[in-house]
Amino acid sequence: MSVSTDPLASEAPAPAPADSVRREELAAFLRSRRERITPEQVGLPRGPRRRTPGLRREEVAHLSTVGVTWYTWLEQARDIQVSAQVLDSLSRALMLDSSERAHLFALAGTADPTPANETTVLPPGIRQLLTQLEPFPACVQNARYDIVAYNRTYGRLLGDLDAHPPEDRNCMWLAFTDPDWAAAMPDRQETIRLMAARFRSRMAEHLAEPAWKALLKRMERSSPEFRELWERHEVARAVDQTKRFRNRHVGMVSFNYHGLWLGPAEGARLGTYVPQDEQTHARVERLLRIIEDPASDQRRR
Repeated sequence: MSVSTDPLASEAPAPAPADSVRREELAAFLRSRRERITPEQVGLPRGPRRRTPGLRREEVAHLSTVGVTWYTWLEQARDIQVSAQVLDSLSRALMLDSSERAHLFALAGTADPTPANETTVLPPGIRQLLTQLEPFPACVQNARYDIVAYNRTYGRLLGDLDAHPPEDRNCMWLAFTDPDWAAAMPDRQETIRLMAARFRSRMAEHLAEPAWKALLKRMERSSPEFRELWERHEVARAVDQTKRFRNRHVGMVSFNYHGLWLGPAEGARLGTYVPQDEQTHARVERLLRIIEDPASDQRRR
């Protein structure tokens, strides 16, 4: 049996260091996400000389406020440190969903400080709490005004929320476009002004996210009122306040509104409407009885 005299023949290739493999994976992932986004999706002109199938590196750097050289090094798998703030910016610029965002942070070996900015799947305990709050109206909304969950009295407070498809169960959309909601809002003009201002304030943290951009386009396309308010560039933060509604079944009701955050501020929160007076308390109790027995409303009339 012959034995090789080549000193390298019996040596297996040295495995690549784990950090090197992870940097290569990170670089490939960033390139793949960059190439799937068209310039039009982020409001950039395509131009006649574009060769890349998606965004250019300098465009991603601009959208995420990261230096072009530094971002290029990332895609070249250079050995550089990546902060959570930079990863968060890249996640937004590249329109990553929650799974992709988690993958990005894992590849970078950095903990995500805000792994879930919005609550879309609620634990059963929250839904049970909404029921236990009845007859007080209560709901869970996310930062876009999507109504994630609600109890029966909230569902009939401004109209019949159950009659709307899930994609239309958004407070801002209904306030601007639904006649029943408009009729139930005695302070509608001030309310919709504040809604538009708060939406603009919140959207500053979500400018590149498809869901936010889609809602904005839908609002601008469907509501001249919204377009006029949006062009004012007013901003405001959410604060607890007094709210009044004109319910079609029981008349005028007044509440002290309290928002309890379920995650980071300006994310999802549980909103409760506490009657401001005994008359309102009695009327929401009557509203719940009507919901449970619709015929009682006809008998009362």
